[in-house]
Amino acid sequence: MLKTIIVTEETDDRLDNFLSEMFENISRSKFQKLIKSGNVKVNDKPQKASYKVCFKDIIEFEFLESETIEILPENIPLDIVYEDENMLVVNKPSGMLTHPTAQETKGTLVNALLYHYGENLSDINGDLRRGIVHRLDRNTSGLLMVAKNNSAHEFLAQEIKNRNVEKKYIAVVKGNIKDDFGLINEPIGRNPKNPCKMTVVSDGKPSLTGFKVLERFSNCTYVELDLKTGRTHQIRVHMSFINHPVLNDPLYGGTGLKIKTQDQVLQSYKLKFAKPFSGDIINLEIPPDEKFEKVLGWLKGKVKDEN
Repeated sequence: MLKTIIVTEETDDRLDNFLSEMFENISRSKFQKLIKSGNVKVNDKPQKASYKVCFKDIIEFEFLESETIEILPENIPLDIVYEDENMLVVNKPSGMLTHPTAQETKGTLVNALLYHYGENLSDINGDLRRGIVHRLDRNTSGLLMVAKNNSAHEFLAQEIKNRNVEKKYIAVVKGNIKDDFGLINEPIGRNPKNPCKMTVVSDGKPSLTGFKVLERFSNCTYVELDLKTGRTHQIRVHMSFINHPVLNDPLYGGTGLKIKTQDQVLQSYKLKFAKPFSGDIINLEIPPDEKFEKVLGWLKGKVKDEN
């Protein structure tokens, strides 16, 4: 099966890395063999595994039937915050994967989208990511844009690339942040010691995260985060880098406090974007979810800093 991928985000990943992250059911080594054989073309030309992928590149390769994953529609309710003829914004709950992987093919947002919208979803990023313009980690809840067609997907991806989409998060992080606001400007790349993690590295992708303190507690800080770039695990990596990891994020050091919550306390709560093919500006905001309410209630009731 011939697969065609249009790169809809700014990236400088190697071709083999980009494809193995895009298709998580196929290993990087298999893609390296496929590339070496000349069966992967970028803009109609074979490229090396080390080729740096660019925005709007068109990547084509033969997808072996034995490597495919069957993605089935599932009748999972969607919390739709906004919808028009070209797109929608859903409020993804904590604990739900955005799209399927080789290990998990059920219960994801894509399974739910396929049930409710069928073929009326963009397929630029392949069947595993039907409609998905940007993603949220499994345990991050909140607002996420979905494209109903490829034209809308390309429009929204271009807006994200140009930093015209405002994406803001709220989080509770460990420790007391001294400054009321700030900007974390540190490049992010794959952790060489743990492929499941990202980290700040000198040769990583440029990454910017703004933060503003909303409330301080004796051993935690409630913050608003302005995601100015969209790297994998960006907020979690940047907050850990400044020694204030997101609460209950074991991958990046957010454990150790006696606050009972199953998921990392991080929520995408605000989106501001241009409606595709229109001059209208859509401004969406949702309140803290149940997870946040419980954690904030616990902090305010028991460990609030009185100073």
